[in-house]
Amino acid sequence: MPVDTDELKSRIAEKSAWVPLVRNEIHRVIVGQEGLVDRVFIALLTNGHVLLEGVPGLAKTLMVKALAGTMSVSFKRFQFTPDLLPADLLGTLIYSPHDGSFKPKLGPIFANLILADEINRSPAKVQSALLEAMQERQVTIGDTTYKLPDPFMVMATQNPIDQEGTYQLPEAQLDRFLLKIRVDYPEKAEERQILDLMSTSSPKVDTAQVVETAQVIEGRALVNEILIADPVKDYIVEIVHTSRNAAELLPEVKNLIRCGASPRGTINLALASRALAFLAGRAYVTPQDVKDLAHDVLRHRILVTYEAEAEGVNSQQIIDLILSKVPVP
Repeated sequence: MPVDTDELKSRIAEKSAWVPLVRNEIHRVIVGQEGLVDRVFIALLTNGHVLLEGVPGLAKTLMVKALAGTMSVSFKRFQFTPDLLPADLLGTLIYSPHDGSFKPKLGPIFANLILADEINRSPAKVQSALLEAMQERQVTIGDTTYKLPDPFMVMATQNPIDQEGTYQLPEAQLDRFLLKIRVDYPEKAEERQILDLMSTSSPKVDTAQVVETAQVIEGRALVNEILIADPVKDYIVEIVHTSRNAAELLPEVKNLIRCGASPRGTINLALASRALAFLAGRAYVTPQDVKDLAHDVLRHRILVTYEAEAEGVNSQQIIDLILSKVPVP
């Protein structure tokens, strides 16, 4: 049955009315970073998780706290450290001497919005403790599985891997993140605004609640109705497929790619493109939506070889090459 795009566009305009309200609240404490804010909205609308990477002091943590303040959700922050244990996040079984039984003590992960601050400061066993929670939205303690609340979203921050005291995230962990966003330094004019806003001993960093959880869930349901034409679907598949067989189209990257993006990358690129169309008030996905999000969806899923690292080639550059060679519908 054909979809009435005008009617769908009208519903999108109605159900996205909360977006500018949240955006305005966030920009009361965050200067600039429009791309970052849009991508956080995309994660909210697709039930996905976000990995924020950047040097210290770029307001990654402040961004997550500002978002949490605008929503009627439970919020917990984990500070990842080398001595953190999986049970500190998930919970454990506590022995009760009164009846000789073990009773579950649920961890702080049972919240709607989780900030995993400096996630790469902890070793792999702690990072991997989030795998089941991020993918299945559940946690197993002992023999019992507990469902996590809906919505459930992990927003992790990390400093660049080449800095002292950090650990490489496992590939399986990286693949659970919908987006990996690189947070860059602000422009000079933006930094001047930051100076005016934050250069006091008690800067105002609180945001007001302007959206209910139900509104976000309604928007998420509408995102699933946004149209992706067959040529755009083929374009998405071709981009991801090329990341696994890049040498066929790009001889210059032969022996530079260790592993291409998984089918989860294909699914997430389509889903994120739908959310971007929703934010733009459109009832359909364009090839430009796909191109705009390809780096954030694929940069942590395309793994380069040691030879590539030696030559200074990273996944960002490989995605640029792929987008330049794959025909746009």
